[in-house]
Amino acid sequence: MQHALSQELLAFLDASPTCFHAVENFTKQLSEAGFMPLAETEIWELAPGGSYYVERNGSALIAFTIPTSGVHSWRVSASHSDSPCLKLKENPELAAEGHYVRLNVEGYGGMIATSWFDRPLSFGGRVIVRGENGTLESRLIHFDRDMLLIPSVAPHFKRAGEKDELNMQTDLLPIYGDGAACGTFLQMIADSACVSEENLLGHDLFVYPRQKGSVWGPSGEFIASPRLDDLQCAFACFKGFLAGQRQAHASMFCLFDNEEVGSLTRQGAASTFLRDALERICESLGMSRQAYLAAVAGSLMVSADNAHAVHPAHPEKSDPGNRPYLNEGIVLKYNAAQNYCTDGLSGAMFKDICRRADVPYQIFTNRSDRRGGSTLGNLSTAQVPFPTVDLGLPQLAMHAPYEMAGTKDTLYLKRAMQLFFA
Repeated sequence: MQHALSQELLAFLDASPTCFHAVENFTKQLSEAGFMPLAETEIWELAPGGSYYVERNGSALIAFTIPTSGVHSWRVSASHSDSPCLKLKENPELAAEGHYVRLNVEGYGGMIATSWFDRPLSFGGRVIVRGENGTLESRLIHFDRDMLLIPSVAPHFKRAGEKDELNMQTDLLPIYGDGAACGTFLQMIADSACVSEENLLGHDLFVYPRQKGSVWGPSGEFIASPRLDDLQCAFACFKGFLAGQRQAHASMFCLFDNEEVGSLTRQGAASTFLRDALERICESLGMSRQAYLAAVAGSLMVSADNAHAVHPAHPEKSDPGNRPYLNEGIVLKYNAAQNYCTDGLSGAMFKDICRRADVPYQIFTNRSDRRGGSTLGNLSTAQVPFPTVDLGLPQLAMHAPYEMAGTKDTLYLKRAMQLFFA
C-alpha cells in the first residue's frame, strides 16, 4: 500500500512543477469526485449534502463538504502549494559576453542556493494573455524538457582560502541559450500559450529542477523528489479528505500559497481567504453569526507542513528529547513562543486520532538555544480562531531542490486524515 501511494505521490509531484499546476491537478481530482466549482465573483447558493471548491489566484484552493445535518463544527486541514525556487523577473533576458543568454531571476523563499548548480532545470507557471475577445485570460505553461542550467565556477578560478560567497544577481542566473537565442525567450513563451508576443501581457514563471522523484533504499523505504515541502503533506491530507466520510463534521481542505515568503498575500494563510469562505458558507445556509462562531469554537484545524527529521551527520542540531526520524510517524510540532499552534489540548486531540487510526506519531521541538521557523497555523488562526494542531511529515534536505522523506509516513498521514475527516 505504501509503495502504491508513493508512486501516486511521485506522479503528482512530477505533474505539479509550480503552485498553479498543483492547484490545477487537485481541482481535476475534485471534479472527478463530484465537487462543484464556485467563483468568488458570484453569489454562492449552497445546500446541505453538497461538495464544492473555490480557487483564489489559481494558486490557492479551498474544497469543502456540508453534511446533510448542516454545519455544527468543522474539520479543516491547511497546507501550502509553493516551494523555494527561482522566480523569473519581467524582461528576463540578459546578454552575457555576446555569446550567452542568461535569465534574470530572484530567489523565492529560503532556498539552498548552492544545490541549484549544475543540474538540469526548466520553467513553468502562469501567463496572462489577451484572448480573442480582448479579455484577459490566465493560461498555464510547462516546458517538460531540460531548458536551463546554472554552471558553477571551477575550483581552478578560486584563490586559496577564498570563500564561496554567492551573489544572487550574478551567480544564480541560469543559462538559457547561446548568442543566437537572444530575443527569443518571450516569443517562445507566447508560442507555448498560443498567442502572439504582443498579446502576452504578464507572467508568473518559476524555475524548477528537472530530476524526477524516486523511491529508493533496500526495501523502498525512502522517497526523494523536488517539492516534498509541502506537497507531500498537501497530497496526504487531500487523499485523506477524499477517503473520509465527511459526515460527522463539515470538512474543508485548504491549500494556501506564498508560505515560503511569509503568507502575506491575498492567497496566503494570513489572508481572509479562509474566513471569507467560511462566512459565505454559513450565510448561504442561513446560519446566524452566533451559530457561525459556535461552530468555529467546536472545530479542529490541522496545519500540515513538513518537519525536520534528525540529520544523521548533525544529530546535535536537534532537541535532545524530541527527535523525529523518517518512517516513524507523523510529527507534532510544539513551540513555547507559539510559532506552532499545538497546545496540550489540540495535541491530545490529534494523538487520540492517531491512536484510533493505529498510526505512530513523534514530537518536534527546536533546541532551546535556536530560533525555529513558523508555518500556516498561527497565521490562519489570526483570521479564524480554530483550535489548531501543527504537524508535518519528517524529512531531510528541506528547501533543497531535491528532498528526502520516508514512504511509510505519507500513508500514516493519509490514514490519520481519513479518520480526522470522519
